Amino acid sequence: MKKQIKKAIALKYEPSHFNAPHVIAKGSGYIADQIIEQAQKHDVKIVEDQALTSILYQLEIHEQIPPSLYPMIAEIFAFVYQAEQKAGNLKNG
Repeated sequence: MKKQIKKAIALKYEPSHFNAPHVIAKGSGYIADQIIEQAQKHDVKIVEDQALTSILYQLEIHEQIPPSLYPMIAEIFAFVYQAEQKAGNLKNG
């Protein structure tokens, strides 16, 4: 059985510069570990989805996600936003 190499992708949405979220970092193995470590260090939410990672990994740095992925990525961004809002309410509440 072949061991799966860990991969990580970091996306960012900057509506003033890009029409869609774009890849700001990607890597496998040690680089993936570093991306995840930096995300955790800066309280960036991490979503694990092996199938989506495989698709996004084909994109280049600064490349926008394709329109076919808009619904899926929008759902993830909405989930993360809601989780951050709930966490903020718990801290402030």
